[in-house]
This record gives sequence, C-alpha cells and structure tokens, in this order.
Amino acid sequence: MTDEPSIPPIEMTGPAWYCVRTQTKHEHIAAGHLATVEGVREVYCPRIKFRRATRRGPVWFLEALFPGYLFAKFDLMEAFKAVTYTPGVRGIVHFGRRHAVVPEAVIDGLRRQVRDDEIKVFDEPLKAGDQTEVLAGPFAGLQAVVSRVLPARERIRILLTFLGRATEVEVARDLLRPPPGHPLRAGDAGPSRRES
Repeated sequence: MTDEPSIPPIEMTGPAWYCVRTQTKHEHIAAGHLATVEGVREVYCPRIKFRRATRRGPVWFLEALFPGYLFAKFDLMEAFKAVTYTPGVRGIVHFGRRHAVVPEAVIDGLRRQVRDDEIKVFDEPLKAGDQTEVLAGPFAGLQAVVSRVLPARERIRILLTFLGRATEVEVARDLLRPPPGHPLRAGDAGPSRRES
C-alpha cells in the first residue's frame, strides 16, 4: 500500500465503499471535507470515547475507531482525484493497482454497532477475578487481581503482592489497566487526543 495519488483506478465503475487513509488524529476533519466533495455519496467515520489514567488523573479521550482511516462511498472513476486531493486525505487504500472495495455488509455491520451520528463510549469493564496492572500512584507497575468492584464510589478493591505478602487495597478504577482483550487495551502506548 502506498499513498501515491497518481495511481489510476482500474476497477469497476459505479459507487462503492472504499477505505480512505487520512492524517492520523484528523479523521473527523477529513470526513467533513470529504462530505463536501462532489461525487462522494456518503462518509462514515466511527468514533469512540474512553477514559484513561494520566498523570493529571483520569481524562476522557475521543478518537477514530480506526485511527488514520475512514470509509467513503463514491465512484472511483469519477471522484478519484477529488477524493485523493481532499484536505486531510493521504490516499485511498490500494494493493498494487487494485483499490480495496469494502463490502456494503461490512459498513452496515459497523453502523449497527456505531451509528454515523454517535460516539461510542467505552468504559473499562473490570470485574472480580480480572488480572490488571496499577498504572499510577504508590503501587504503579504492580500486577494485581480484582477482588471487588465498588461502582458507587468508582473504586476497585484489588489484591496485590507487596513486600512478600498478599495485600488488599482500594484504588480508583481509572488507575487500573483494562483487562486483556478489551478494545482499549491495544492503544496503551499513550493517549491520542483529549476531548475538549
């Protein structure tokens, strides 16, 4: 896959869904510009909101579900150049000279999960028995097991091994890493954009 806009389309004609590569953290801006491009019928850029622990405490972040990508429906033969040169767009995903068409069923499935006008909110679903790691505070870096969730106070009681013995402590839910397999776990490298 490359970002060269000079690759001419050699696909079928007619509107189809394509995966459009954007500038990272500017997906919603590119989506807004694409929506005004003549020949682009629809733009879909699902976004998520989640809370993550930072040095300043828990902060809500808002980012694209697929960082650096969005979906647009257009006729590739007619709108290729207009889409490629849209502000915020880096190119249309392609493999060699073949542009990747996204099946309508895939877009419909995504839209059932996250509607166009919706921002999906993820909250870390820690439950008793989950393995976790303390992210900040005096126990930062220690592995622990959730022993009890105290939702009314947004705190969690964890069991950790400290100074050679098992100790149960209460910590703020935001100071614990999401469990393995949770969608927010993949982005642990650091926050992307704070919601204003």
